[in-house]
Amino acid sequence: MPSPDYRPLMSLRSVGKIYETPSGGFAALQDISFDVFPSEFVAVVGKSGSGKTTLMHLLTGIDTPTSGDILVDTQSLGGLSQAELTAWRGRNVGVVFQFFQLLPTLTIAENVMLPMDFCGTFPGPERRPRALALLRKLGIEAQADKVPADLSGGEQQRAAIARALANDPPILVADEPTGNLDSRTSDDVMALFAQLVAEGKTVVMVTHERDLERFFTRTITLSDGILLEQPSLGTEARSHA
Repeated sequence: MPSPDYRPLMSLRSVGKIYETPSGGFAALQDISFDVFPSEFVAVVGKSGSGKTTLMHLLTGIDTPTSGDILVDTQSLGGLSQAELTAWRGRNVGVVFQFFQLLPTLTIAENVMLPMDFCGTFPGPERRPRALALLRKLGIEAQADKVPADLSGGEQQRAAIARALANDPPILVADEPTGNLDSRTSDDVMALFAQLVAEGKTVVMVTHERDLERFFTRTITLSDGILLEQPSLGTEARSHA
């Protein structure tokens, strides 16, 4: 039985996003409401143009909703300035991108240290040892002093995950993280995410690859900016508590 104080880690309440275009407003998301509970592995699926990337940008504070509100651990993102959102994101959300987004002139270890440098979450002398420990956890410590171009796609994605974990955020949001990987490497990366969930992280992953469903706690489907029918909010999450 779940604890009575088992509360959502993330809550979206009637969230909408409208982009202004020359021909008028375009509703990328309309009236989106759902919860994400601690230690869930949630997939957001849908066709191209369904609103998945817009939703990821809202969840990570990269963009702000036109209507509704997003709460993360009771913090309303709508009440934060851009500077506050940047500081909040650095400490609370790790972002994993499809195209890795590693800085090409920095070594892998330096890429992982970068979020720590920006947020000051760990003292200077602790940053490289922490980066090496994360790379060791992901099986690529031997690549620490190489630049991204010297690594395979799978190794670069592992490095990107290590960077997302640098500040020990409770939440990871991943945007099509297996989109540029072969099926075997994709399974390896998904197994890494599943391990992180088992260790207490919460992962929200945007994907169009339905053959990965076996890894997820719950799947949320978007179509033309609208949330399709899903299990009752938190039902599956609480069953995993």
